[in-house]
Amino acid sequence: QVQVVESGGGLVQPGGSLRLSCTASGNNFNLYSMAWYRQPPGKQRVLVAQISSSWRRTYADSVKGRFTISRDNAKNTIYLEMNNLKPEDTAVYYCKAEVWSGIYGTSYWGKGTLVTVSS
Repeated sequence: QVQVVESGGGLVQPGGSLRLSCTASGNNFNLYSMAWYRQPPGKQRVLVAQISSSWRRTYADSVKGRFTISRDNAKNTIYLEMNNLKPEDTAVYYCKAEVWSGIYGTSYWGKGTLVTVSS
């Protein structure tokens, strides 16, 4: 039911910056817990950053201090500001929405957006 769509990926040089966006449909976006994951080529998908409905944020050690996750509930959107990008950041970035209906939680995934860090 919930549609999750990422955007903003592309090619960027090492040391550059990029902002990803993710929109999630629904009337209760402000209650969703949202997260960014990434999957480098040939590797497993891992958590990058997450943000709760109360704005509590968590980051992977590999991106701490460089990436910032935020949300704009009026736009049903979360963002991932990525600074000082490194080749190791190259990956497909996925957005996940965790939606609660009563006591039952469901995760919804976007299809991903590719970020390539290369000169």
